[in-house]
Amino acid sequence: MKIHEYQAKAILAKFGVPTPRGIVLFNANDARLAAEKLGTKVVVVKAQIHAGGRGKGGGVKLAKSRDEAMQLASEIMGMNLVTVQTGPAGKIVKRLLIEEGLDIKRELYLSVVVDRAAEAPVFLASTSGGMEIEEMAAKDPEAILRERIDPAVGFQPYQTRKLAFGLGLKGDEIKNAGPFFQALYRAVMETDASLVEINPLIVTGEGKLVALDAKMVFDDNALYRHPELKELRDTDEEDPLEVEASKFNLNYIKLDGTVGCMVNGAGLAMATMDIIKLAGGSPANFLDVGGGASAEQVKNAFRILMSDEAVKGVFINIFGGILRCDVLASGVVAAARELGITVPVVVRMEGTNVEEGKKILSDSKLNFTIADGMKDGAEKIVALARKAGGAR
Repeated sequence: MKIHEYQAKAILAKFGVPTPRGIVLFNANDARLAAEKLGTKVVVVKAQIHAGGRGKGGGVKLAKSRDEAMQLASEIMGMNLVTVQTGPAGKIVKRLLIEEGLDIKRELYLSVVVDRAAEAPVFLASTSGGMEIEEMAAKDPEAILRERIDPAVGFQPYQTRKLAFGLGLKGDEIKNAGPFFQALYRAVMETDASLVEINPLIVTGEGKLVALDAKMVFDDNALYRHPELKELRDTDEEDPLEVEASKFNLNYIKLDGTVGCMVNGAGLAMATMDIIKLAGGSPANFLDVGGGASAEQVKNAFRILMSDEAVKGVFINIFGGILRCDVLASGVVAAARELGITVPVVVRMEGTNVEEGKKILSDSKLNFTIADGMKDGAEKIVALARKAGGAR
């Protein structure tokens, strides 16, 4: 789960991470009063969307007066902000953050990410603040400092010094870095965050370290431990179909292809998307109904999948274990009848009650094609989807 910058900063501040003073707005008309309350010569007007690259897209601007803050807020609020992370569709700005301007001496990069390969949280740091980490990694991978934290012993003082020296900090900056890094690590561990990114981390003229920007992503599987974090979710920033799928505990991610996929198990879902590409098609989504899905869940999954107008054909690829093939077939038939499915549907089933499942599909008299294996199923659905008007 992602949250907005101002929400991330509020969480980090609770753990002792220094952040700028700021006021969130839902109405651009409040910008003048917000700038007055902050009382600094310069304020920053920042669009709040779940995407990076806002500055390049015109969503972050400096105001040198209250009137200018009001003007910029009016321009940014409601705009369709397009960045490298939003894609060409962009996102509508519905929230603004008005922040105090600070004396910036240096800009650095700092993040903590849960690294599955390292099986531990890892600090990433660079002297190239303001740049995207992917851009840094491509241009100069050696410039990124990496420090693995052993979860059993925690973040050690020598590691804070190692990072501070690597970032070229000196004197009081090093003293301030220790508490900053430790507070950041506590925030990650105690909120079950999978990513905290501060870009840029600034060093002020007084030698203080401040999180000028902040991004936090949380592990969805741990949110039951943090009801206060679940309340921060902004569904306006998410794809409507993904929001709908989450209501039924379905793992759905919309993609840009034309072949809809319904699979049980994340690994099989990834393999299914790969084999569709191999057959010359392109998947329209990732949809994992889970191992123990009921006929009702399968029905809802099919309804969500068909809500995507780009879908020209559906490939159902199920290995029946906990989710029996007859249960899947019943759900698919019910959904197809209710929704009046007109696109071709190819089904590949193996496992528990597979013959019963195939019989349910055959007896339905609906337009289902039974595949003999994954390769056969992928080739059939790509050909059918292309014939139905899906070139990809």
